[in-house]
Amino acid sequence: MTVTHRTALITGGGSGIGRATVQIFAEAGARVLLADIDQTRGEQAVAELRAQGHSAEFVAIDLTDAANVDASAAQVLARFGAPDILVNGAGWGKTQPFWEGTPDFWQKLIGLNLMGPMQLTKALLPAMMERGSGRIVNIASDAGRVGSLGETVYSAAKGGLIAFTKSLAREVARRGITVNCVCPGPTDTPLMAAVPDKVKEALTKAIPFRRLGQPAEVGQAVLFFGSDEASYITGQVISVSGGLTMAG
Repeated sequence: MTVTHRTALITGGGSGIGRATVQIFAEAGARVLLADIDQTRGEQAVAELRAQGHSAEFVAIDLTDAANVDASAAQVLARFGAPDILVNGAGWGKTQPFWEGTPDFWQKLIGLNLMGPMQLTKALLPAMMERGSGRIVNIASDAGRVGSLGETVYSAAKGGLIAFTKSLAREVARRGITVNCVCPGPTDTPLMAAVPDKVKEALTKAIPFRRLGQPAEVGQAVLFFGSDEASYITGQVISVSGGLTMAG
């Protein structure tokens, strides 16, 4: 898929699905801007990519801090210009009953999973519109499509990201920009490693393939939406869940 010589800004690129996505874009010929809150982890990933002969840069970003998001976006625009591809991949969740949550906890979930991606997109979008082209890929979750036990607010935030994807796609299509969404199901990531074994076993049994997804399998779907081959696709949501969730 064609992303050669394109600049791809990928948030959450230091671990999990984000790290796999960075690797896939780099191997496809893109210049990757790996954005992450963890500078040590991010710079280590960039060093690994460069050692493999890929073009990679690290961008520090805290998506829960509005001023930091704007400053990081300004840095990207000043150093690299408007990215050809923006992947809003950073995300975080914690399983707990809704009634045990607090407003501060809810705000953290919504800030990272919804407000941060929206703000970063807003900061970069004018330059993409001025150029007349761009790809925006939001990584949400099947929790945002069908709900998830113990992840009520996380699901609400991811559902908001899905709605944001569809609405923004309508607004910017005539500017040559596509906006699409990838929804992972249960995936073998560091976040999943913290899930109790009994829960993982139950999830695995419910998946038709009888296994968890791999981060690279999600990353390949992101690559497609970011490529030239997806030039006539916008406002779409694809589930990468091994058939756990199916649209009728």
